Amino acid sequence: MHKILRKEELTPETVLFDVEAPLIARKCEPGNFVILRIDEKGERIPLTVADFDRKAGTVTIIFQKVGKTTYHLATLEQGDSIQDFVGPLGKHMEIGKVGTVVAVGGGLGIAPIYPKIRLMKEEGNKVVAIIGARSHNLLILEKEVSELVEKLYVTTDDGSYGLHGFVTEQLKILFDEGLKPDMILAVGPIPMMKAVCAMTKEYGIKTLVSLDTIMVDGTGMCGSCRITVGGKTRFACVDGPVFDGHEVDFEEYAARQVRYNPEEKEALEAYGIKCDEGGG
Repeated sequence: MHKILRKEELTPETVLFDVEAPLIARKCEPGNFVILRIDEKGERIPLTVADFDRKAGTVTIIFQKVGKTTYHLATLEQGDSIQDFVGPLGKHMEIGKVGTVVAVGGGLGIAPIYPKIRLMKEEGNKVVAIIGARSHNLLILEKEVSELVEKLYVTTDDGSYGLHGFVTEQLKILFDEGLKPDMILAVGPIPMMKAVCAMTKEYGIKTLVSLDTIMVDGTGMCGSCRITVGGKTRFACVDGPVFDGHEVDFEEYAARQVRYNPEEKEALEAYGIKCDEGGG
């Protein structure tokens, strides 16, 4: 059992937990993820590690209430425990010193770029960040990211804060102003990552993405997370989750992500959440 040492509701949809997991915290690196199960009857879900504290023995996860399990998870409070909390899983990110990096985070994707930005700074890179959300009240980790980067740009879809538009529009503005980054890191919704990669491919800028695929075991056994990268089958849980975005088959990835939508809808409704409230 893994105790929740801190709970913070970052937005009406997004929750942060600091979870007691000393063995995972000891080995965790930016890019890793965990798979948790709330109780013995719960499903296994993957969540990216948003932060870790080796000294305190804690792992931070940030999740959005979108499905039955995440709605259930959000009902837990500080002092409650999660039955299974397994990790670190996946390959941690390795970049080294490349020069100037633009980190682009959309929605919940801001959470996984945070430890990656910290790593890139530690490796001597200059980091500029663009983060975006549907509206100001759904924006997360603005202060935390701003403290790590040379410059932070914020966008909102509805114009309630920052630039009125998508993160790709802010990225295009920076390109037009003469910014020539050595690398881009993009994490967020599939359409956002696809759009960023399409833009950066035109400029010839290496672009990494972190894929949040459907997983079951997280060790490459079930094949549920398989994707096509560079024309070859890869498994996000063991080969990723970070890949060269210009080589990802986003059409296939998007199609595979919705294949359990009917079952997710049924589970949400059985849990008492209307689908227009919860989503997939």
